[in-house]
Formats: sequence, structure tokens, C-alpha cells
Amino acid sequence: MTRTWKFTPRVRPLAWALGPMPGLATVVCPVVGLAQQDASMKTLAAARANEPIVIDGRLDEAVWSRAATIEPEDLHQILPVEFAQPSQLTRIFVLYDEEALYLAADMKDDQPELMTAKILRQRGANSWLDDQFEFILDPFNDKRNGYRFMVNPNGVRQEGLFKGSDQVQWQWNGIWQAEATQGDDGWVAETRVPFKTISFNPDTDVWGLNFNRRIARNNETMGWVSRNRMQTPAVSGELTGITEIEQGLGLDIVPSVTANERRSFSPRNDVSDFEPSLDVFYKITSSLNASLTLNTDFSATEVDARQVNLTRFGLFFPEQRDFFLQDADIFEFGRIGQRAEDTPFAAPLSTNALPFFSRRIGLSSTGQPVDLTGGGKLSGRVGRWNIGTLAIRQEEFGDVKSSDLFVARAAANILAESAIGVIVTDGDPQSNRDNSLAGVDFRYQNTRLPSGRVIESELWYLNSSTDGLVGDDSAWGARFWMPNTTGLRGGIGIKEVQANFNPALGYINRRDIIDYTGELAYTHRPSGRSLRSLYSGAIIERIENLDGGLQSEIMQLRLDLENQTADALSFIYQNDREGVRQPFEISDGVVISPGNYSFDQLRVGIGTGPHRRVVTNLSFASGDFYNGDLDNINASVEWIPMPRFRASIAYDFNDVSLPQGDFDVRLVQAGMDVILSSRLSWVNLVQYDNASETAGINSRLHWIPEDGRELFVVLNHGLQDFDRNNNFHSNVADFTIQYRHTFRY
Repeated sequence: MTRTWKFTPRVRPLAWALGPMPGLATVVCPVVGLAQQDASMKTLAAARANEPIVIDGRLDEAVWSRAATIEPEDLHQILPVEFAQPSQLTRIFVLYDEEALYLAADMKDDQPELMTAKILRQRGANSWLDDQFEFILDPFNDKRNGYRFMVNPNGVRQEGLFKGSDQVQWQWNGIWQAEATQGDDGWVAETRVPFKTISFNPDTDVWGLNFNRRIARNNETMGWVSRNRMQTPAVSGELTGITEIEQGLGLDIVPSVTANERRSFSPRNDVSDFEPSLDVFYKITSSLNASLTLNTDFSATEVDARQVNLTRFGLFFPEQRDFFLQDADIFEFGRIGQRAEDTPFAAPLSTNALPFFSRRIGLSSTGQPVDLTGGGKLSGRVGRWNIGTLAIRQEEFGDVKSSDLFVARAAANILAESAIGVIVTDGDPQSNRDNSLAGVDFRYQNTRLPSGRVIESELWYLNSSTDGLVGDDSAWGARFWMPNTTGLRGGIGIKEVQANFNPALGYINRRDIIDYTGELAYTHRPSGRSLRSLYSGAIIERIENLDGGLQSEIMQLRLDLENQTADALSFIYQNDREGVRQPFEISDGVVISPGNYSFDQLRVGIGTGPHRRVVTNLSFASGDFYNGDLDNINASVEWIPMPRFRASIAYDFNDVSLPQGDFDVRLVQAGMDVILSSRLSWVNLVQYDNASETAGINSRLHWIPEDGRELFVVLNHGLQDFDRNNNFHSNVADFTIQYRHTFRY
């Protein structure tokens, strides 16, 4: 259906003409901003569909003409100049019936040949770097939780769960439909979100709702409601009048079968296995979910990305398995680890003392799969309470006996956007010792301060009980944070982890320490056409031993510049201090002796905008390292000449020179994706590091005949240079075929 619009700006025509010019638009912004500062001023009355809708990206059914509509003048620019007029016109439509919510957008573009639509692969590609239509749903309208849905001009979907004020768990996979069509005047997105896929409060007809559109080529975002350039469940409008909706039986039955052939080469050992498994998901109510898993199998999970470790502490690998990612936001505690991507510090520092980390379950300490007999989960929301319980039976492996594992989490919404909660865990999946843990947390959030400012803070306490460990078994933390995207941002935090604190179902990286963090930064957004933003800041983290003395300290000064097309340049000065009490081997035959060390490093980095067909990132760092020197080169190139093909390579090289000996650490990753269609893809990843002298090949064929049905064909092959003479031999290989089918009632 062809649409011709007559667009009448809300502000004077001169302001519309000046809108795309950042310098002049700032004169208009305060006026518009005052009118749009309060999200409660934005409401949309829902319209009910009275005829079937086919999701094909065309909007040719007559019912769309009766939809609730957000007109172009109701949208404003979020980036680069908040509350300025967008450079392109967008109209959004909302309908619902008893089974689903329908959202669509007609997005005009006066240069359609420049639209970015690189990603064609469903389930697994970062389509958010393309042009996008996005919407946020908060079906409980509690300003704390919600869903985020995105679709690009190829109809590729991406979805996630909010697990904090602005943090999203992108690994969540919900069943919903979206299609898009491209034309000579822009593109159209049409979506359907079944009520069977989401949880909601049947006692309210008001949902939190927000929209945005991204134009990748000029890094522009426009939306319905924003504050401080943010859109979250707390910063949204409202959809009213959602009544008489249903979820059917609310029952999903997901059987799967897995055939696996595994071969170890030294010594030679072949193992064949054929395993059925079953997942059952049942909505006890529209807001409370029960799930059951039997004979759980994780063989189709993507391999972990390798990491370089030049410290004496362990690494952190995130969860990737679907069963544990379901309702993962319910089990979040104290915001521990939620800022891991926003700081220069390694993820283990941020996630240290996490009370529940599902990756502990079903994996040995060396990362090998451990069979799970079965498990159950009850999670959801009852009134103002968010509750989650998880019980798993893990089978015996090695000298570790079979065990029953249990997690319970409950949190109550208080104040406007805050929560207070408790967590309990019981069981140790990686040893035969009895272990339990209990804790309490308070999370404060306020997104409604003057000038769009936001503050967060949290306070938490944990105590563990482990056989053979007496006393000194607690951990606690507190933090105050201002995550503002413009102007002043920063915060301070403290975390103490005692010597015998042992979260056996959680994550622990350092014990017997007190950890101080602080940040003070400023983001300036110039009015010129060239520079989009300038970030400058100082960040520090100091970790002291509880019995006195420094363990580690990082101090960083940073300057980041970004232009209007998201090309970026960064300059970083970093000072590290390490207090080493025990000698440790950093490389074969190279031992760091006890003592106090201080070393400086300078880093320069440059990166191109992610919308380009060739995306490059390059950084070089040089400086001291313990009592020697270290040079680092980190480079990556991604090439997407067409949506059906993607190639990438990443290289990380560390050249270390110490009095005890010289060594280098190299990590290489190469990927190639062949996208036969949006539902059929062949994804390949090769990884090598010289620290372990191993190379791994992961090749996955993924077919999605329709939503809720998936076929995986997976080949993993590992090679190792046992003698370190550059002669690699096969170490282990496995071949897996897995099919799963969702029956929805």
C-alpha cells in the first residue's frame, strides 16, 4: 500500500529546516525538550484488530488504516541532538487482538540506496548495527523490567531481556514474527509479538511502550520517548486499553534429539551417543512461568571466544545456553557485573562475588559438559514481587558425586523504580563439599531527575557456608553511579570479599580483598558537523588485601572522539600497580617474583563505523610490564560485501620482554559465514593461541524452517602442537546433529 504523507512539524518551519544542523538545532532543543521531558506525557490508546493480519512487511490489510498511530511529528531525534527534528519521516502503527500485539513502521528515506542492511542471518548476528526499527515492551509497567525487540530492513530479528536500567541480555530467544520490505522511498517493518511469548499483568490495561528508528549511515537515532539520550523500561511512554487478551493453554512442549559422535586421538577413543531430551514451559498465570528440562543437552551451543590472560587471576566466560538464559533477568543480584562492558577493567573484576552464575551448572571446572538428569524452574512476577527458583540434578563425573542444586531469588518493587530482594543457593556442582549461600540486596534507581539526569545505587550483603571453612565467609558491596550519556557522569563503589567466602553456584575471582572503584568523566557533544562526541575521563580501581597491602591498582585517563558516522579515535594512558606476594608463572619458564611493581602504558586506537561494509579496528599499546616491557597490537577486520557473506579476522599480539625471559602471546580468530537465506546459515570459526598451542575449528549449519523449529549440524575439531615444534596433531573431534521442535498450545 503506497502512502503519501503531509507532514506538519510541531515547531515552526524554520526549526524544522535547522533540525539536521546540530549547531543550530540546539537553540530549538530546549523548547522541545521541556515539552517531552516527562515520559508520563506520552500515551497511546490501543486499537483492536478486527480481521487477520499476515506478517509480510507490506501493511496492505485495511485494518492498518484503523491502527493507533504515532505520527512523524510525535518522534524526535535522540542522536546526535536530542529533541531535534529527525532527518527522515517515520510513522508507527499499533494494533492488538486476543492473541498478539502488532507493531509496524513505515520509514521513509530520501536516499534508500544508502540504507544499511548487511545482516541476513537470523539468530546469531549483530543486526543492531544496521538500520533498525526497535520497540521496548514493559507489560507490567513497573519501570524496571521489559523486553527489547529489533528488526532490520532484511527482516532479521533480534530480541533481549532487560536485566538492569539499560543492560540487555541479548541471548534470550523468544518466538515472535517480523518481516520487512524495501522500496524506492524507504522501508517497512511489520511485527507480531504473541502474548504466549511474553509475561504480563492481567490486572492492568496499561503497558510501558517505546519506539526508535536507527539510520546507520549517519549514526542517527530517533524515538518516541527519551531522557538523557536513553530509552529503557523506566524511560518509556504508555500503551493504554489492552484488554481481553489470552495466552491459550500457555504450554510449550519442546522435544529434541541429539546424535553425537566424539573421537579422542591420544589415546584413541570413539564414543557414539543418541540422546532425546525434553523441555516443557507452562504459564501457570500470564505472569508466572514453570519450566521442566529432562536429559538436558547443550551440544549445539556456540563455542567460547578465547581470551588472552596475562594476569595471575582467572577469566570470565558468559553464559550461552538457552535453558539458563530463560528468565535470566529474574536472578540478577545487586547489579554485580552489569557494568562489565562499560569500564576498562576486566569482566572478572566486575563479576567477582556473583552469587549465582549458571555456567557453574552442567560444566566441569575444565569446561567439559556434565550430564544433567533434569531440572525445574519457577519464575515470574506476582504483584510487586519478582520470584525465581531453579532446581537441577547433576550427574556424577570424575570423582565428583551426583548432586542436587538449588537457587531461589525474590525481589520486591519499592519506590518508583527501585527494588529490595534476597537470594539463596544450595549445592556445589564442582566438588563433594556441602555449600550454601544467602544474601540480600537493595537497588535504587531514579531516571526522573532534572535535565534528564539518572542515578543508580545498590547495597548488598552475602554469606556462604562451606564444609571445612569457618569464619571470614561474607562479602558485601555498595555503589553510587550516574550513567549519564551527556555532561558529567561517574560514580564510586566498594566491594569486600572475605577469605572463606565461597559462592559454589556463583563466580569468584579474588578473595580476601577490598575493592574500591571510582570514575569521573564528561561527555561533550559539539555543535559542529564533524565531531559527534568527545569523552574525557579518569577511572581508578584499587584492590587491597584485607590484612593490608596492595594487590592491584589500575588508573586510566582516556580521551575518545567520535565523528558523525561513528568512526572513532581513542587515546589512553594507564598505570598499573601490582603487589605480588607469591611467585607465579606468567609463561613457560618465566616466573614473576614477589614484590611491588608499577608500570605505565600508552594506547592509541582507531575504528571505523560499524555500518560500513569493511569495518576495521586497530590499536597499539606500549609501555612497562612488571620489571620489563610490553608491546600490544590488537586488530580486527570484518568484511560484508553482501548480506549473504561475511568474513572476519582478529589478531591480538603481546610482545613481552622481562629480565627473566622474553615471550610473546598470540591469539588469532577467523570467521566465515555463508548465509543461504535468513533461515539457513553456515557459520565457521577458527581460533588459535600460542599459549596453549591449540587450534579449534567450529562449523555450524543452522536451519530454522519456521519459528520454534531448529536444526543444528555442528562439527568441532581441535588440534594441538604437543611438542611445540609447529607440528599440529588432531586432539579431539566431535560431530553433532540436533533437532528441536516447539509445540505451542
